[in-house]
Amino acid sequence: MVENKYSLKNKVAVIAGASGGMGVVVAKRLLRDGCHVVTLSKKPLNWDDMPQNSDAKLMPLICDMTDEQILSEHIDKIISTFGQVDYLINAASVISLTGTVDTLMKHFDMMFGVNLRGTYMVSKMLIPFLKQSDNAHILNFSPPLVMDAAYFHSHGAYTMSKYAMSMCALGMAHELYSDGIAVNCLWPRTLIHNDILQIDSDTVMPISESYMRHPAIMADAAQMILSKPAPICTGTFMIDDLVLQAHGIRNFDIYAVQSGNVLIENLFLPRDLPPPPHGVLVQSFNFNIIDTKH
Repeated sequence: MVENKYSLKNKVAVIAGASGGMGVVVAKRLLRDGCHVVTLSKKPLNWDDMPQNSDAKLMPLICDMTDEQILSEHIDKIISTFGQVDYLINAASVISLTGTVDTLMKHFDMMFGVNLRGTYMVSKMLIPFLKQSDNAHILNFSPPLVMDAAYFHSHGAYTMSKYAMSMCALGMAHELYSDGIAVNCLWPRTLIHNDILQIDSDTVMPISESYMRHPAIMADAAQMILSKPAPICTGTFMIDDLVLQAHGIRNFDIYAVQSGNVLIENLFLPRDLPPPPHGVLVQSFNFNIIDTKH
Protein backbone atom coordinates (compact mmCIF):
# COMPACT_ATOMS: atom_id res chain seq x y z
CA MET A 1 0.00 0.00 0.00
CA VAL A 2 1.33 3.47 -0.93
CA GLU A 3 1.78 5.70 2.13
CA ASN A 4 -0.02 9.05 2.16
CA LYS A 5 2.67 11.61 1.46
CA TYR A 6 0.81 14.17 3.58
CA SER A 7 0.93 11.91 6.64
CA LEU A 8 3.58 12.76 9.23
CA LYS A 9 4.40 9.11 9.82
CA ASN A 10 8.03 8.27 8.99
CA LYS A 11 8.77 11.88 8.10
CA VAL A 12 11.63 13.75 9.78
CA ALA A 13 11.10 17.08 11.56
CA VAL A 14 13.84 19.36 12.85
CA ILE A 15 12.73 21.69 15.65
CA ALA A 16 15.10 24.58 16.33
CA GLY A 17 14.47 25.67 19.91
CA ALA A 18 13.17 22.96 22.22
CA SER A 19 14.63 23.75 25.62
CA GLY A 20 11.14 24.28 26.98
CA GLY A 21 7.69 25.55 26.20
CA MET A 22 6.31 25.36 22.68
CA GLY A 23 9.22 23.55 21.02
CA VAL A 24 8.99 20.62 23.44
CA VAL A 25 5.21 20.33 23.17
CA VAL A 26 5.39 20.42 19.36
CA ALA A 27 8.05 17.70 19.42
CA LYS A 28 5.83 15.46 21.55
CA ARG A 29 2.85 16.11 19.27
CA LEU A 30 4.78 15.08 16.15
CA LEU A 31 6.24 12.00 17.81
CA ARG A 32 2.73 10.79 18.63
CA ASP A 33 1.98 10.94 14.90
CA GLY A 34 4.93 8.70 14.14
CA CYS A 35 7.18 11.52 12.93
CA HIS A 36 10.88 11.27 13.74
CA VAL A 37 11.97 14.42 15.58
CA VAL A 38 15.33 16.13 15.92
CA THR A 39 15.51 18.88 18.53
CA LEU A 40 18.16 21.59 18.51
CA SER A 41 18.29 23.22 21.93
CA LYS A 42 20.77 25.07 24.09
CA LYS A 43 20.25 22.79 27.07
CA PRO A 44 19.42 19.07 27.45
CA LEU A 45 15.82 17.97 27.16
CA ASN A 46 14.16 17.06 30.43
CA TRP A 47 11.02 15.14 29.55
CA ASP A 48 9.19 13.08 32.13
CA ASP A 49 6.39 12.05 29.78
CA MET A 50 8.07 10.92 26.59
CA PRO A 51 5.42 9.82 24.05
CA GLN A 52 5.28 6.05 23.69
CA ASN A 53 5.55 5.42 19.96
CA SER A 54 8.01 2.73 18.97
CA ASP A 55 7.80 3.82 15.33
CA ALA A 56 9.10 7.34 15.98
CA LYS A 57 12.62 8.25 16.99
CA LEU A 58 13.80 11.29 18.94
CA MET A 59 17.27 12.74 18.39
CA PRO A 60 17.97 15.52 20.94
CA LEU A 61 20.99 17.64 20.03
CA ILE A 62 22.60 20.42 22.05
CA CYS A 63 23.13 23.41 19.82
CA ASP A 64 23.83 27.11 20.07
CA MET A 65 21.74 28.46 17.18
CA THR A 66 24.37 31.10 16.49
CA ASP A 67 27.24 28.60 16.01
CA GLU A 68 27.57 27.79 12.31
CA GLN A 69 30.11 24.98 12.72
CA ILE A 70 28.18 23.08 15.39
CA LEU A 71 24.93 23.44 13.46
CA SER A 72 26.60 22.13 10.30
CA GLU A 73 27.98 19.13 12.18
CA HIS A 74 24.54 18.38 13.62
CA ILE A 75 22.93 18.49 10.18
CA ASP A 76 25.52 16.00 8.91
CA LYS A 77 24.53 13.75 11.83
CA ILE A 78 20.83 14.14 11.05
CA ILE A 79 21.28 13.17 7.42
CA SER A 80 23.57 10.25 8.21
CA THR A 81 20.97 8.95 10.70
CA PHE A 82 17.69 9.55 8.87
CA GLY A 83 18.72 10.26 5.31
CA GLN A 84 16.09 12.97 4.93
CA VAL A 85 14.48 16.09 6.37
CA ASP A 86 10.85 16.94 5.64
CA TYR A 87 9.97 19.69 8.11
CA LEU A 88 11.78 22.54 9.82
CA ILE A 89 10.13 24.41 12.68
CA ASN A 90 11.95 27.55 13.76
CA ALA A 91 10.81 27.96 17.36
CA ALA A 92 14.04 29.27 18.93
CA SER A 93 13.57 32.78 20.24
CA VAL A 94 15.09 35.34 22.58
CA ILE A 95 12.87 38.13 23.90
CA SER A 96 13.59 41.49 25.51
CA LEU A 97 10.63 43.85 25.74
CA THR A 98 12.71 46.94 26.45
CA GLY A 99 13.00 50.36 24.86
CA THR A 100 15.96 51.59 22.87
CA VAL A 101 17.94 53.08 25.75
CA ASP A 102 17.23 50.19 28.11
CA THR A 103 18.09 47.42 25.63
CA LEU A 104 21.54 46.07 26.40
CA MET A 105 23.58 45.45 23.25
CA LYS A 106 24.30 41.88 24.38
CA HIS A 107 20.54 41.29 24.45
CA PHE A 108 20.15 43.01 21.07
CA ASP A 109 22.84 40.73 19.63
CA MET A 110 21.22 37.64 21.16
CA MET A 111 17.81 38.51 19.72
CA PHE A 112 19.13 39.06 16.23
CA GLY A 113 21.62 36.21 16.54
CA VAL A 114 18.95 33.65 17.45
CA ASN A 115 15.71 35.06 16.04
CA LEU A 116 17.04 36.23 12.67
CA ARG A 117 20.47 34.71 12.04
CA GLY A 118 19.60 31.35 13.58
CA THR A 119 16.37 31.09 11.59
CA TYR A 120 18.10 32.10 8.37
CA MET A 121 21.09 29.83 8.92
CA VAL A 122 19.28 26.59 9.79
CA SER A 123 16.85 27.19 6.92
CA LYS A 124 19.72 27.79 4.51
CA MET A 125 21.51 24.62 5.61
CA LEU A 126 18.43 22.39 5.43
CA ILE A 127 16.94 23.65 2.15
CA PRO A 128 19.02 21.27 -0.03
CA PHE A 129 17.55 18.32 1.89
CA LEU A 130 14.03 19.75 2.09
CA LYS A 131 14.07 19.96 -1.71
CA GLN A 132 14.23 16.16 -1.78
CA SER A 133 11.08 15.73 0.33
CA ASP A 134 7.71 15.08 -1.30
CA ASN A 135 5.96 17.54 1.04
CA ALA A 136 8.47 19.89 2.63
CA HIS A 137 7.52 22.62 5.09
CA ILE A 138 9.37 25.38 6.91
CA LEU A 139 7.29 26.86 9.73
CA ASN A 140 8.48 29.91 11.67
CA PHE A 141 6.93 30.79 15.01
CA SER A 142 6.76 34.48 14.19
CA PRO A 143 4.04 37.11 13.76
CA PRO A 144 2.17 38.73 10.89
CA LEU A 145 3.97 41.77 9.49
CA VAL A 146 1.83 44.51 11.02
CA MET A 147 3.50 47.89 10.48
CA ASP A 148 1.87 49.53 13.47
CA ALA A 149 3.96 51.96 15.54
CA ALA A 150 2.29 50.61 18.68
CA TYR A 151 4.28 47.40 18.21
CA PHE A 152 7.60 49.26 17.95
CA HIS A 153 7.60 52.14 20.40
CA SER A 154 8.25 50.16 23.60
CA HIS A 155 10.36 47.26 22.32
CA GLY A 156 11.64 48.09 18.85
CA ALA A 157 14.59 45.69 18.90
CA TYR A 158 12.48 42.65 19.77
CA THR A 159 9.83 43.61 17.23
CA MET A 160 12.41 43.99 14.48
CA SER A 161 13.99 40.63 15.31
CA LYS A 162 10.64 38.78 15.22
CA TYR A 163 9.48 40.58 12.09
CA ALA A 164 12.79 39.60 10.50
CA MET A 165 11.84 35.94 11.04
CA SER A 166 8.57 36.62 9.25
CA MET A 167 10.37 38.42 6.43
CA CYS A 168 12.55 35.32 6.01
CA ALA A 169 9.39 33.27 5.55
CA LEU A 170 7.85 35.76 3.12
CA GLY A 171 10.95 35.81 0.93
CA MET A 172 11.67 32.07 1.10
CA ALA A 173 8.06 31.18 0.30
CA HIS A 174 8.42 32.86 -3.07
CA GLU A 175 12.00 31.74 -3.63
CA LEU A 176 11.31 28.08 -2.86
CA TYR A 177 7.83 27.68 -4.35
CA SER A 178 9.10 25.98 -7.49
CA ASP A 179 11.11 23.61 -5.30
CA GLY A 180 7.95 22.39 -3.59
CA ILE A 181 8.86 23.80 -0.16
CA ALA A 182 6.08 25.54 1.77
CA VAL A 183 7.20 28.36 4.07
CA ASN A 184 4.74 29.83 6.56
CA CYS A 185 4.49 31.61 9.91
CA LEU A 186 2.39 30.58 12.88
CA TRP A 187 1.63 32.92 15.78
CA PRO A 188 -0.50 32.50 18.93
CA ARG A 189 -3.48 34.79 19.46
CA THR A 190 -2.93 34.76 23.23
CA LEU A 191 -0.01 34.52 25.60
CA ILE A 192 1.22 30.95 25.84
CA HIS A 193 2.29 29.41 29.13
CA ASN A 194 5.99 28.95 28.59
CA ASP A 195 8.35 27.93 31.36
CA ILE A 196 11.30 29.90 29.91
CA LEU A 197 9.56 33.30 30.01
CA GLN A 198 10.96 35.05 33.09
CA ILE A 199 12.00 38.49 34.19
CA ASP A 200 15.74 39.23 34.08
CA SER A 201 15.94 38.79 37.84
CA ASP A 202 14.53 35.26 37.49
CA THR A 203 11.44 36.18 39.44
CA VAL A 204 8.10 34.85 38.28
CA MET A 205 6.51 36.59 35.30
CA PRO A 206 4.04 39.24 36.54
CA ILE A 207 1.09 37.83 34.61
CA SER A 208 -0.51 34.71 36.02
CA GLU A 209 -0.37 31.65 33.79
CA SER A 210 -4.08 31.26 34.48
CA TYR A 211 -4.69 33.94 31.82
CA MET A 212 -2.77 32.03 29.17
CA ARG A 213 -3.22 29.09 26.85
CA HIS A 214 -1.24 25.87 26.91
CA PRO A 215 1.41 25.35 24.18
CA ALA A 216 -0.68 22.40 22.94
CA ILE A 217 -2.71 24.83 20.81
CA MET A 218 0.41 25.77 18.84
CA ALA A 219 1.42 22.10 18.57
CA ASP A 220 -1.96 21.07 17.19
CA ALA A 221 -2.00 23.98 14.74
CA ALA A 222 1.54 23.18 13.58
CA GLN A 223 0.60 19.53 13.01
CA MET A 224 -2.33 20.60 10.84
CA ILE A 225 -0.16 22.93 8.77
CA LEU A 226 2.54 20.31 8.18
CA SER A 227 -0.14 17.89 7.00
CA LYS A 228 -1.21 20.23 4.18
CA PRO A 229 0.05 19.91 0.59
CA ALA A 230 3.01 22.27 0.29
CA PRO A 231 2.03 23.83 -3.10
CA ILE A 232 -1.30 25.16 -1.76
CA CYS A 233 -0.13 26.22 1.70
CA THR A 234 2.75 28.67 1.53
CA GLY A 235 3.55 32.33 2.12
CA THR A 236 0.88 32.66 4.81
CA PHE A 237 0.81 34.25 8.28
CA MET A 238 -1.45 32.06 10.40
CA ILE A 239 -3.02 32.46 13.85
CA ASP A 240 -3.25 29.32 15.97
CA ASP A 241 -6.96 29.28 16.88
CA LEU A 242 -8.02 30.26 13.35
CA VAL A 243 -6.09 27.28 11.96
CA LEU A 244 -7.86 24.96 14.37
CA GLN A 245 -11.25 26.56 13.77
CA ALA A 246 -10.81 26.01 10.01
CA HIS A 247 -10.25 22.31 10.78
CA GLY A 248 -13.50 22.01 12.71
CA ILE A 249 -12.23 22.52 16.27
CA ARG A 250 -14.96 24.11 18.37
CA ASN A 251 -13.90 23.54 21.98
CA PHE A 252 -11.05 25.94 22.75
CA ASP A 253 -11.55 25.78 26.47
CA ILE A 254 -9.36 22.66 26.48
CA TYR A 255 -6.35 24.84 25.62
CA ALA A 256 -6.83 27.33 28.46
CA VAL A 257 -4.53 26.90 31.43
CA GLN A 258 -7.55 27.76 33.57
CA SER A 259 -10.92 27.06 32.04
CA GLY A 260 -13.26 30.04 31.71
CA ASN A 261 -10.69 32.78 32.32
CA VAL A 262 -10.26 35.84 30.14
CA LEU A 263 -7.09 35.34 28.08
CA ILE A 264 -4.33 37.89 27.55
CA GLU A 265 -3.94 38.85 23.91
CA ASN A 266 -0.53 38.45 22.29
CA LEU A 267 1.55 41.15 20.62
CA PHE A 268 1.64 41.78 16.86
CA LEU A 269 -1.95 40.88 16.00
CA PRO A 270 -3.57 42.68 13.05
CA ARG A 271 -6.27 45.15 14.03
CA ASP A 272 -8.66 43.54 11.52
CA LEU A 273 -7.99 39.99 12.69
CA PRO A 274 -11.16 37.87 12.72
CA PRO A 275 -12.53 37.60 16.25
CA PRO A 276 -11.57 34.64 18.42
CA PRO A 277 -13.74 31.54 18.28
CA HIS A 278 -17.11 31.77 19.96
CA GLY A 279 -16.89 31.91 23.73
CA VAL A 280 -13.20 32.95 23.87
CA LEU A 281 -12.57 36.28 25.63
CA VAL A 282 -9.27 38.15 25.25
CA GLN A 283 -7.84 41.43 26.52
CA SER A 284 -4.62 43.34 25.78
CA PHE A 285 -1.49 43.30 27.95
CA ASN A 286 1.54 45.46 28.71
CA PHE A 287 4.61 44.36 30.65
CA ASN A 288 8.39 44.17 30.37
CA ILE A 289 10.23 40.85 30.39
CA ILE A 290 13.62 39.61 29.34
CA ASP A 291 14.44 36.06 28.39
CA THR A 292 18.01 35.11 27.54
CA LYS A 293 17.54 31.35 27.23
CA HIS A 294 16.71 29.52 24.02
